[in-house]
Amino acid sequence: MLMDLCELSPSYVRSIAPYQPGKPISELARELGLKEEGIVKLASNENPRGIGPRTRAAIEASIAEVARYPDGNGFELKQALARRYGVDMGAIVLGNGSNDVLELVALAFLGPGRAGVYSQHAFAVYPLATQARGARAIVVPARQYAHDLDAMAKAIDDETYVCWVANPNNPTGTFARGEEIEAFLRRVPERVIVVLDEAYNEYLAPNLRADSIKWLKRHPNLVITRTFSKAYGLAGLRVGYALAHPAVADVMNRVRQPFNVNSMALAAAAAALDDMEFVARSYADNLQGMKQLEEGARKLKLEFIPSHGNFITMRVGKAAEVYKRLLRRSVIVRPIAGYGLPEHLRVTVGTEAENDKFLAALAASLKE
Repeated sequence: MLMDLCELSPSYVRSIAPYQPGKPISELARELGLKEEGIVKLASNENPRGIGPRTRAAIEASIAEVARYPDGNGFELKQALARRYGVDMGAIVLGNGSNDVLELVALAFLGPGRAGVYSQHAFAVYPLATQARGARAIVVPARQYAHDLDAMAKAIDDETYVCWVANPNNPTGTFARGEEIEAFLRRVPERVIVVLDEAYNEYLAPNLRADSIKWLKRHPNLVITRTFSKAYGLAGLRVGYALAHPAVADVMNRVRQPFNVNSMALAAAAAALDDMEFVARSYADNLQGMKQLEEGARKLKLEFIPSHGNFITMRVGKAAEVYKRLLRRSVIVRPIAGYGLPEHLRVTVGTEAENDKFLAALAASLKE
């Protein structure tokens, strides 16, 4: 008999359930024979505005250099981030999206005999990154779909080396105020790396935006991760970053792949960072779109989780079936049974027209 080569892999790797991304428009068009231009994708929390003119110009200018390797240190983007946040360039780690940065934390600080703590319903990359390193997962039950920070602090044991906190959380959109996060940080032992994932930070209401960067000086075990994939509209270029104590950033950079952020992404991110007018418009559009989806959910008498991101999670009952019915109506959303929410669908806030199409398709799908 031929050897099963899969058996050569460690058991903790073989048991990983691969991450399931949102279905692409082109794939749905092929599967159901639909026209791509008629499909609305509200599955991956992308920015429906696209990108700003400054960013587009930077991308076009970068094309001339694509035959050369990118700057492996990302100097210009790091310099721009250092200026924006008042940190040393040695405190910055760049990644191929913030997912890559999260993986770098796990690669640097987790392994067999160690443990990672995260909440029920938290972002799927945390369990994947933890399991892929052979570390033990400590999953803390959520409280009203949100992180129970008190319970998470109590769950930390002698083998815990990383604690993951998404704020706001994907896919629930729940949020912990700054004073709650600070209180949590004071309770966590200094030997435990706390990852504060702020991928949706730009969608927070101004009065809710805590200055988390200043916490880095008081808590050297804190790692803040952010991304250009959401409000900045660069999901297709994949660029994210971490801000951390220089010693922590140094270890993460040791396990980082050379040239992990491409040259076009570096140029686009540096330009996008300065286009705060675009980000402000994206925030305002999202606010209106969220109200539109919330109103629609209420008219359909559907429960939803109040969200602080650019998405909303609705309870629709037989979510897997409703999801399929929506696909047949040219609307892609995200079923989240894998997050322990089998009756819910996560819906990205789209344009007014996209939201209208989704709500009409949802109404029809619920009656089917």
